[in-house]
Amino acid sequence: MVSVRERFDQLRDRNECALIPFITAGDPDLATTAEALQVLDRNGADMIELGVPYSDPLADGPIIQAAATRALQRGVNLAAVLKLVAEVSPKLSAPIILFTYYNPILNRGIETFLKDIYAAGVRGLVVPDLPLEEMDNLLKPAAAVGVDVILLVAPTSPEDRIRAIAERSQGFVYLVSVTGVTGVRQQIASRVEGLLADLHSVTDKPIGVGFGVSEPAQAKQLKDWGADGVIVGSAIVKRLADGTPAAGLAAVGEFCAQLKAAIQ
Repeated sequence: MVSVRERFDQLRDRNECALIPFITAGDPDLATTAEALQVLDRNGADMIELGVPYSDPLADGPIIQAAATRALQRGVNLAAVLKLVAEVSPKLSAPIILFTYYNPILNRGIETFLKDIYAAGVRGLVVPDLPLEEMDNLLKPAAAVGVDVILLVAPTSPEDRIRAIAERSQGFVYLVSVTGVTGVRQQIASRVEGLLADLHSVTDKPIGVGFGVSEPAQAKQLKDWGADGVIVGSAIVKRLADGTPAAGLAAVGEFCAQLKAAIQ
């Protein structure tokens, strides 16, 4: 399986913007998650962000929080998620990026956690509640194992902090498009265009934009503004949860294909 950075290099050679859909593992159930990963992979996903259900999320809006709560109520945990990834990842061309909070990492032990997720097929990692000042404990062993730790830049970050985050982020830089949590929004804030320009001025790493992207036109707007990748979460999680699992999978596949067509 290719790394996150290798996939961005492939896309850059084709002048394509990366589509990175997000789903919550275990919602509506693990079997549907396994199917959803393959549906997304077949319908244009260049990488897939997979959220580990967590009881006290800080960055997740109501749609993803509700999905995580449903998964936790069914007993979904990190071990179950990694077992799923190990079974499905050989069938995917899109690298999997794991989204988890720091406590499960500490609970398992940093080096053990990293080795376990790499062995399962994970190639990227997002940890939204770990501040830059404490990242070294994770960045160095992750680089040794082969997992890219992707750091987040908030729209309120000062210039010196943006530069420091961009310098240390692995794989790509994750630009949060709003101040607040994830969720479906009707439009992308115009200041994101300036934030993208600021980031590109301090790094040659790819930049993915997430939080609030809910339709193909918004994805295209972000590409036109200079995004190298577009991350879509709540709009996909909502579609997957509506109706029967079969209906959710069909809706997710159609939506993913529409998003990818908009940014090719």
